[in-house]
Amino acid sequence: MPLEKDDTVYLWDMLDAAKAITEFVSGKAHRDYEKDRMLRGAVERHVEIIGEAAKRVSEGFRDVHSEIPWRGIVGMRNVLAHDYGEIKDDKMWILATESIPALVTVLEPLVPSSVSEE
Repeated sequence: MPLEKDDTVYLWDMLDAAKAITEFVSGKAHRDYEKDRMLRGAVERHVEIIGEAAKRVSEGFRDVHSEIPWRGIVGMRNVLAHDYGEIKDDKMWILATESIPALVTVLEPLVPSSVSEE
C-alpha cells in the first residue's frame, strides 16, 4: 500500500521521537533514569509524540503494518497524557531501552529517506 502524504509525516514524527529517546537513554543506567527528572520528562514527552502521531496514521496503513503495536503505542500516550499518576518508571525504562529501539528498526524502512533527511 502506498503511503498517504499525511502518513509519511506522522511516521517521520514517530521515527524522529523514537530516535531521540534512544539518544536520551544511551549510556544511561536505570538508576540514572530514576534520579533524573529531566530525562524522565523528555522520554515521557517523546513517547506522547509517538502515540499522538501513531493515532493519526491512516487505518489502511495501520492494517497493512500490523507488526507495529499501534494500539499499545496510542494506549501508552493516553496513560501519559491523562493518567500521569500511574506512570511506572520501571515500565518506562523498559519501553525506552527495549521497545523504542525495536520500533526504530521497524519504522526506518517505512519512512522515505527524503523525508527523514529534511
